Amino acid sequence: MREELKKYGDEAYEIVKHAANEIGPRLPGSDGEKKLHDYMAERLDEIGVKPTTEKFVFAPHASIGGLPYAGWGGIIGAIALVIMSIFCTFTPFGGLAIAFLTFVYMAGLWVWLIVSVFKYHTCFDWCFKHAVSHNTYGELLPKGGEYDYTIFLSGHTDTSWTLKLSASQGKAGFVSVVVRLAIGAVSVGIVTVLALVNFLILCIYDGAMNAANNMNLIEGVARALNVMFYINIFTAPLWIVGSFFLTMYNEKTEKIASPGAMDNATGIAISYEVLKYFKEHPDKMPARCRLVDVNCGAEESGLRGSLAFVRKHKDDGMLDHAYHINVDSIADKDFFEVINGDAWLCPHFDKDLETMFMDAMHEAGIENPGKMNNPVGGCDSTPFQKNGVKSITFAAQNPTMTDYYHTFNDVPERFDADTVGLGLDVVLRVIDKIAEKENK
Repeated sequence: MREELKKYGDEAYEIVKHAANEIGPRLPGSDGEKKLHDYMAERLDEIGVKPTTEKFVFAPHASIGGLPYAGWGGIIGAIALVIMSIFCTFTPFGGLAIAFLTFVYMAGLWVWLIVSVFKYHTCFDWCFKHAVSHNTYGELLPKGGEYDYTIFLSGHTDTSWTLKLSASQGKAGFVSVVVRLAIGAVSVGIVTVLALVNFLILCIYDGAMNAANNMNLIEGVARALNVMFYINIFTAPLWIVGSFFLTMYNEKTEKIASPGAMDNATGIAISYEVLKYFKEHPDKMPARCRLVDVNCGAEESGLRGSLAFVRKHKDDGMLDHAYHINVDSIADKDFFEVINGDAWLCPHFDKDLETMFMDAMHEAGIENPGKMNNPVGGCDSTPFQKNGVKSITFAAQNPTMTDYYHTFNDVPERFDADTVGLGLDVVLRVIDKIAEKENK
């Protein structure tokens, strides 16, 4: 980190400590999240940048935040299959009805998982309880107020529910987290397949009974039903226990939610300090460039804040000829990296920004900078990139599921101000590179 930036790095770390220790957990749409928005609005106002706060309505548990519902869905499905098997001994038609309803229920669960939880679409939001969150931003204009391009800098104000599987991973480390999640997903999948198989067998049985002219078929289907009876009854405890692992994905109790020091008070603080640095050093401000510090809400609920921001401004010209630097989790000094895409949502972010960040990290003295495509979930770059803004995400975070990722262990005492300051240094170098490209 350059010596001239130490003051700003230290101040960024103080903002991180205030967010994590004084405000604490900031679940999407919570009072804690709003407190950080108010705090950052005050900080922007202090440096002469007018803050603008926009509220939006969203469903906190309609996307990734609702993953435990899939576990409960698997448990309900397994119990329904047991009930179906019992009904079949009295009335096959009743069993057929339960099998049909169970399969439709489980299939609907998978549609929701794929569309909303994995792909972050908002089409199922109406099915869930809603809340209000906010986006707060401030613009720093060049001398004279005229600009040709915009650089957005963003971080998200909210924090995650504690991932109980990560917090309790023990000596096995992140492997135990992945294994338990996999067991949960497989269990829910097996319940879905069993529901379909039971439904099909009962359909064949009903048809054979109505035809009443093929005793061999009736006897064969009856034997299959008998086998499924035992499978449904005796394997149900396995699928119930396996599905329960998914219910442990997060803990909805706010008091033990993540205080979000790394994820993502660091991004909020660094984005703010960039504006403060240029406000105090107008001679270093890129010519004809507008800088916008965006504090996005509800990122942990499926990027709802950044989605709301780009939807609001995609037609008013604010996103025209723009770059977006999303700063998300700057804490692990051995893991500085550029995130060049979200595999599930937007496979590729901007290649030029990726190159600029790799060069900037080398220039800042980072020995082994990395780059990766985010294999699971998403980041706030995706909505910007999909709406025509050149975007990239910058992080310094161990990419495995550590015991501090999305848990109550994400505290500022785990890392230091120098790491945060080094992240600020890299971002400023990239801004210089963007300006150099624009001024050619």
